[in-house]
Amino acid sequence: MSHPPTQQIPLDPAKRWRAYWVCVGVAALTILDLTKVNVALPSIQEAFGASSTELQLIVSGYVLAFGLTLVPAGRIGDQRSRRLLFVIGLTGFALTSLACALAPSGPVLLVARLLQGVAAGIQMPQVLGLVQELFQGKERGKAFGLFGATIGIATAFGPTLGGLAIAIGGPTDGWRGIFWMNVPLSIIAIAFALWLLPETRTKSSRPLALDPVGVMLFGVAIVAFMWPFLFTTGSPDDDPARWWLLVVFVFAAIAFIAWERRYAASGRHPLVPLALFGVSSYRNGTVLASTYFGAVPSMFLLTTLYLQHGLGLAPVFAGMVSIGFALTSAVASWVGGNLVNRIGRPLVVAGLAAVLFGVGLLVLAALLTPPAATAWAMAGAMVIAGFGGGLVISPNQTLTLADIPVKQGGLAGSVGQLGQRIGAAVGTAVTLALFYSTIYRETGAEDTGDLGVYRDAYGLGMLAVAVIVAVAFGVGVADLGARRRQRGSLG
Repeated sequence: MSHPPTQQIPLDPAKRWRAYWVCVGVAALTILDLTKVNVALPSIQEAFGASSTELQLIVSGYVLAFGLTLVPAGRIGDQRSRRLLFVIGLTGFALTSLACALAPSGPVLLVARLLQGVAAGIQMPQVLGLVQELFQGKERGKAFGLFGATIGIATAFGPTLGGLAIAIGGPTDGWRGIFWMNVPLSIIAIAFALWLLPETRTKSSRPLALDPVGVMLFGVAIVAFMWPFLFTTGSPDDDPARWWLLVVFVFAAIAFIAWERRYAASGRHPLVPLALFGVSSYRNGTVLASTYFGAVPSMFLLTTLYLQHGLGLAPVFAGMVSIGFALTSAVASWVGGNLVNRIGRPLVVAGLAAVLFGVGLLVLAALLTPPAATAWAMAGAMVIAGFGGGLVISPNQTLTLADIPVKQGGLAGSVGQLGQRIGAAVGTAVTLALFYSTIYRETGAEDTGDLGVYRDAYGLGMLAVAVIVAVAFGVGVADLGARRRQRGSLG
């Protein structure tokens, strides 16, 4: 986004907080769709005979479309009206959810899901921008702390909510209820938005300052990177030529960086302002968050797939395994928000260590416990991982933006959200590719009743999750060292 207003919207505290909860409610609705669809994948596969590639696209495609829309939509909201874009995004989200619920085939569902991601990407940056404008000082810190806790809860409760929808609607069409529920919720949110959100329209005769070439190059780079993983199934039909697209990714990434530098040098506002990454705390915090979000949604997805396919657990019970993560994550977010200014980056590093420990426990639960006890053991591991996750998200957000000028806070936050969504898209594509290709390699089919095969697939997918968390941990340790050296040089 370009230049967010630095003045707080002149509302009394009660009105500000009412507007805030509308924003948070819509953010939760949007994030829920990142994870509640996870438990529906087996049902969708059975209903449409969908391939593993189609299932990966239904998950990763939504996240990718979401991420690519974030910054351009945020910039339009900055330059025109946040409330208008908010309502447009919600309306699109309701309509595309309806299309998903009524989809007669897998390809139609996939297209509707991609458009739903675009709608989510339109509304989410308006949420971030409004929160940035509604609050200042300590109130802003409290607002973003509550925001982080809410997002953590929504992320972890998504599989449970999806499982309940399938339990109510039945194994054949219950997955449609996951999308049906978005329709009335979106309509209610639109009504509250029109009633409670302040107008932020900016009167300007100037054309919108967008970066279409940057958007195109960025999209080509990300799709070229993800494509080989999305089409890796372990089948003999896998075309090895797909890996040449990684060369396209390298050239597109180089072209994107060169274009963004040139675009910024001309005095215009690029899609991703590379100058922000000259601030080490922002750069490290953004990379850490993007990597973290490449791991955690994948952890939820792989765990629900293993519980449903491998153990035959009903979707509602598979989803409930993550409830402990949601609860402890919310508590830890509140604790971390109060401690981060005193403890700093070591708090985030400790949180990542707890997440990594929880990932290890999940794998041990799958490999070593009897099937009757596995879900309970995994639920316990989720409690530990959730507490660690709560110490990562909100504290890292505070540390990431600490050295960024207030007038650039909205822009920096949107770029961070973009990184998180792209991280989630890439992470799910890579881990699902490992999961499904292991099944195909060992059985010659995309589905099997052999628990041992699912244990192997889950173990390999979760190994990738552990590596991603370990990378985030390494970034956190590197940032901690840089901060200590900086303090030493100043002292």
